[in-house]
Amino acid sequence: MPVHLLADSPAKLTALRTMLEPKFAVTSEMLGGATVQRGDVQALVVRADLRTIENICALKKILNALSKVRRRIFLVDETAHLHVSQAYALGATRVLLGPVNQARLLAELAEHAPCGSAPSADARGVQAAASIGEAALASMFTAVATGMPIDAASAKSAGSAIADSIAEHGLSDWLVAVRRHHEGTYQHCLLVTGVAVDFGLSLGVPKADIERLSSAAMFHDVGKAKIPLAVLDKPGRLDASERALVETHAVAGYDVLKSNSLISAEILDAVRHHHEFLDGSGYPDGLCAGSICDLVRILTISDIFSALIEHRPYKAPTSREDAFAILQGMHGKLEKPLVAAFRDVALNR
Repeated sequence: MPVHLLADSPAKLTALRTMLEPKFAVTSEMLGGATVQRGDVQALVVRADLRTIENICALKKILNALSKVRRRIFLVDETAHLHVSQAYALGATRVLLGPVNQARLLAELAEHAPCGSAPSADARGVQAAASIGEAALASMFTAVATGMPIDAASAKSAGSAIADSIAEHGLSDWLVAVRRHHEGTYQHCLLVTGVAVDFGLSLGVPKADIERLSSAAMFHDVGKAKIPLAVLDKPGRLDASERALVETHAVAGYDVLKSNSLISAEILDAVRHHHEFLDGSGYPDGLCAGSICDLVRILTISDIFSALIEHRPYKAPTSREDAFAILQGMHGKLEKPLVAAFRDVALNR
């Protein structure tokens, strides 16, 4: 498989070539250098400092010329939301964090090596919706990390695109696309949005409520932009202080959104309360059944299910069957009839 490398220093470029040339047909170029012959590129690997305007401008120019390349792997040393968001905003389909790991990079490229047929029109449509969603999430997380205004309209539009994709292509194709091409907090937000929309469709809720549900799902974890990635992606159990820090994300998300005139009170309620349980054991406000609205109840079930089935660096995904069994076992915390209605989404749709 032809792989093209982009880097901002000779040392980075040499290191990447040494790793990949034994396995792949490699071409490479320096950012800001003369145009080189790139050939029939099927994957891009980018390693560059995303904090500099010069690098970002150079990457935009090269990536625009290589817009048909579907696999774009960015190697990011800085484990901060801002750098991950910048990579996805530039068009990354996968971001690998931390020191460059040869085995992981080879495995990533091998996993996505072409196997004969091109993706179907349906698959391209689903992935296009996922890319729109991820771009909106990247913009939103970058805005929160830098203290800039959130583009709520783009996030809502992305939620609508995802809802249309789920309605047309179904949930299973969405899960495959998101779990294959996206990771971390963005993967989780995209999964929750797809699952929540499909749940709403299965319940027959009106279109206006589907729009509110997709928007709430897109926004629900925006407060995690305030949490260090070292904590969010910690490969092991969180200690008490780390857990307390993660639990601040619901209020943090509410706080950054509450002054935005495009975000309704219902969506704000969902952002703040999607970790509340009917028995009062949730956070941040310890609400009980009568204080938790239907939108939040649907989002909470979708959120838990998505967290269980997603791929993360530190855990294997739970099967859909086992994830649904866990939901059924949460007696008193989730609305029993809603969990029963979720069976078709979890197991069949």
